[in-house]
Amino acid sequence: MKILLVEDDPLLASGLLTALRRASYTVEHVEDGPAAIGALSHTPFDVVVLDLGLPTLDGTEVLRALRSSDNPVPVLVLSARDSTRDRVQGLDLGADDYLVKPFELDELLARLRVLLRRRSGRQVNTLTLGALTLNPENLSATWQGRPVELQRLEFMLLLQLAENPQRIFNRAQLEESLYGWGEGAESNTIDVHVHHLRRKLGPAVIKTIRGVGYRLGDLAA
Repeated sequence: MKILLVEDDPLLASGLLTALRRASYTVEHVEDGPAAIGALSHTPFDVVVLDLGLPTLDGTEVLRALRSSDNPVPVLVLSARDSTRDRVQGLDLGADDYLVKPFELDELLARLRVLLRRRSGRQVNTLTLGALTLNPENLSATWQGRPVELQRLEFMLLLQLAENPQRIFNRAQLEESLYGWGEGAESNTIDVHVHHLRRKLGPAVIKTIRGVGYRLGDLAA
């Protein structure tokens, strides 16, 4: 899967490039609107991650040009513009999704997976393991057939574990996947999220591997 990343902030772009490549995506990066339009005119991409506050040519103009050329590539907008009006404008111009900065990395990756599934013609699938069902599109969860209210970071942590049920994650790996750049995590943050998930779903749902980290636990109904 090939992604075009359009982002002029060098620190954010560097972090995104690292994360996307670790997730096994092929990524091409450009820093301004004209370069984005040029890349899109001669290279097929599976999805575009587009910042709006670009130099030379605003991201909304890039989006307008993309859709006026009938290019159907899915676009995930990243922007610090967080008003309802800005979001509506972005979606009306043809964006498929809109994520406000700062954001959690794992949410970005989940939204990309949704867009890529849609592009491939597959329905957005929920993830079901035992008594647990997670829907990455709307961040909803059910446990033993009943809806469970999870905070966003709780959901993302649980999704990370559920997508890799045999893998043990240390705290640093979980923090890296959950937190966006510019957002620091306190030393016990992951432990707090794990505590809340165990309280809501049961103590066995996440297993502590002493001296190492966490993995998915018993999800039997």
